[in-house]
Amino acid sequence: MSGFKTLDDLPEDLTGKKVLVRVDLNVPMDGARVTDDTRLRAMLPTVLELADRGAIVLLLSHFGRPKGEKRPDMSTAQLVMPLHRLAGRSVRFIEDCQGPEAQRAIATMLPGNIGILENTRFHLGEEKNDRGLAEAIGALGDFYVNDAFSAAHRAHASTEGVAHLLPSFAGRAMEAELKALEKALGSPERPVAAVVGGAKVSTKLAVLGHLVSKVDHLIIGGGMANTFLAARGISVGKSLCEHELTGEANAIFDQADAAGCTIHLPYDVVVAKEFAANPPSLRTVNVHEVGADEMILDVGPAAVEALADALKTCRTLVWNGPLGAFETPPFDAATVALAQTAAALTKEGSLVSVAGGGDTVAALNHAGVTQDFTFVSTAGGAFLEWMEGRTLPGVAALEQQQEARHESV
Repeated sequence: MSGFKTLDDLPEDLTGKKVLVRVDLNVPMDGARVTDDTRLRAMLPTVLELADRGAIVLLLSHFGRPKGEKRPDMSTAQLVMPLHRLAGRSVRFIEDCQGPEAQRAIATMLPGNIGILENTRFHLGEEKNDRGLAEAIGALGDFYVNDAFSAAHRAHASTEGVAHLLPSFAGRAMEAELKALEKALGSPERPVAAVVGGAKVSTKLAVLGHLVSKVDHLIIGGGMANTFLAARGISVGKSLCEHELTGEANAIFDQADAAGCTIHLPYDVVVAKEFAANPPSLRTVNVHEVGADEMILDVGPAAVEALADALKTCRTLVWNGPLGAFETPPFDAATVALAQTAAALTKEGSLVSVAGGGDTVAALNHAGVTQDFTFVSTAGGAFLEWMEGRTLPGVAALEQQQEARHESV
């Protein structure tokens, strides 16, 4: 990371200054109730700090996929009351995110007020990163703050375009995320381990290809481990397996050998003839003993113990994806056990642990260790693209503005 400015670089007194804050209000809802307010809580430190410093805080976000259509069921007006309850402050709804109507509403706001602008995706120009829309949004503010890492992989008008038009800064959640990611893969303490799980290799080929050049230990779990086992000539029975990708798996083995990265695959596994909770056909076997009518559904206890020993030699861990079908007991055992080991090592100060992705967060919550990891990202696509080594437009825009300032000094 070449650097970015944070809220510390803004004037201390922001009285009356209009600050556009790109947040992620795209939260799951059941009627008028937010069913997971993690993203709302994550943005509170930035929002409240700016309000307390006298800013007029204007929140920008998408909500759903309206494709340029103004839909009441995708209006950010639905988030006014949930945010009001969490923040303990009055929150105002502004019926557009650009133009005269928004300008008139903002003109009546006072220092310390908080407003939610209407869904940025009600404008087709948002997802096209339209310069005109970016300029219209930027005209509402004096400063721009991006606090939505989860949307930073999208080059949209509100995530990337506006950042080039106003003095731009990372919010507290974005700052924490970027610092954690830098510790994990940018300039980590070695040895570094990565846990990558999930159902299909096809969704994470780019991640695996990038990681083998970055980490010392690559632990592969979930259904994707079956494809790697098959590439080694091991019969995986009826297990989920992308047999057509064994060639790609072997290429990753070769890349790992060239880079000095050790790939860890399970040598004992938990199998069953049907995918159900605690099935009668459940058994733990060596990977070479999987029956033709059996499915691999979790990593076995001996392999988990060996993986735990490997983690004890490491200083940094990046985790994305569960080791088994953790939603269905007892196929959560391996994920829970290894997560608890990582959490214990983190608590004792010997491991920096960074995790991210939807299934990962759910798995760590299930294991009861989320609070004990160094950092857990709620971002899905952005976290995966970062693990692939790709440039995130929303982050790059902050860095580029920082570089431009240095050049102009």
